[in-house]
Amino acid sequence: MDGADSVLVAAGERRIGWAARAMPVLTAIAERFAAERPLDGLRVAACLHVTAETAVLMGALKAGGAEIALAASNPLSTQDDVAEALRDYGIAVHARAGVTRDVYYRHIHQALDVAPDIVLDDGCDLVNILHTERTELLDGVSGGCEETTTGIIRLRQMAAEQALRFPVVAVNDTRTKRMFDNRYGTGQSTLDGIMRATNTLLAGKTVVVAGFGYCGRGVAERARGLGARVVVTEIDPVKALDALLQGYDVRPMVAAARVGDVFVTVTGNRDVIREEHLVLMKDGAILANAGHFDVEIDVRALDELAETVHRGVRPNTDEYVLADGRRILLLAEGRLVNLTAAEGHPAAVMDMSFSAQALAVAWLARERAVLVPGVYDVPQEVDVEVARLKLAAAGIRVDELTAEQEDYLHSWRLGS
Repeated sequence: MDGADSVLVAAGERRIGWAARAMPVLTAIAERFAAERPLDGLRVAACLHVTAETAVLMGALKAGGAEIALAASNPLSTQDDVAEALRDYGIAVHARAGVTRDVYYRHIHQALDVAPDIVLDDGCDLVNILHTERTELLDGVSGGCEETTTGIIRLRQMAAEQALRFPVVAVNDTRTKRMFDNRYGTGQSTLDGIMRATNTLLAGKTVVVAGFGYCGRGVAERARGLGARVVVTEIDPVKALDALLQGYDVRPMVAAARVGDVFVTVTGNRDVIREEHLVLMKDGAILANAGHFDVEIDVRALDELAETVHRGVRPNTDEYVLADGRRILLLAEGRLVNLTAAEGHPAAVMDMSFSAQALAVAWLARERAVLVPGVYDVPQEVDVEVARLKLAAAGIRVDELTAEQEDYLHSWRLGS
């Protein structure tokens, strides 16, 4: 190892160690895995954000006996020091910050070269490649896990078309993941990224949040907590009504575009902000995406509208100057702002998501022989176990049902 590599390894180890301090549940699971070895002999290909928190998950799976190959699920979120530390630990990492689209996909292919038994995905790119370009590997894959909303949408469509060839656990859909990772993690880290990139004061600004799922709700709550006026746009009447009853201003994007100072897309869909909206925005409008893929803001339309583009006016901030002199600021090239301009979710949040992921992998390893292709919920006992361990790590106790309460809940004969 040369001097530069050793410096990166040391920096990565420090970063991973800092994250692990806030991940007591996953650390405890790693210790259990090391003793029980539930993944002995299994090859795992993963396409995840290569961050310190992911490194703690990779360590837990390796402790359980897995051979791991890891690619990045976003080239702008890769922490090169973490990648180098993982390589030094014996995990094959195919990722580097800032690579081109072609290299990004080449890295996924390299991770698949391990001929995996189990796959972990964040956005369904790896699973998609397996089903379209690496079909020779499909017979050997006995199961997978998906981490994000966007990936689950794609997987459920594959299952509906009977195209999915193996069982996949929807880790994103657990209560602990949706409530804490999506809501609190995305909410805090998205605004962290916006503020790091622009140093803007959110108090008094109008923040437009496109999408009011768990992630959008978290962004809206955190923005309101910082003193912003929040406008919500939605296509789902029930979610729009929820936003309205929580006190948010609900409008279509064409109306929100005229009043917004900061726009955050978090829908899992494409072209949420497009030309018809861009031409209405005020001078200095800030555009940020917190959805998984860089398709929610129509960057191509913004390029075509701009007469001049000033790249890097601040780190992760590009300024597009329109014909009439109005300036629009695009953050993180339209990619995930919380992982590009900031460090993603706090480790304490990822402790729950990745603990569910680790336990789901162990469940897959145990049950894969009897599972058929499709999208599966994480077993409820896994979700409850993660929450129980998290509370225990925080020193929090909760009530337990009495025998009489158990009987009452399980009998239809007992009334008032």
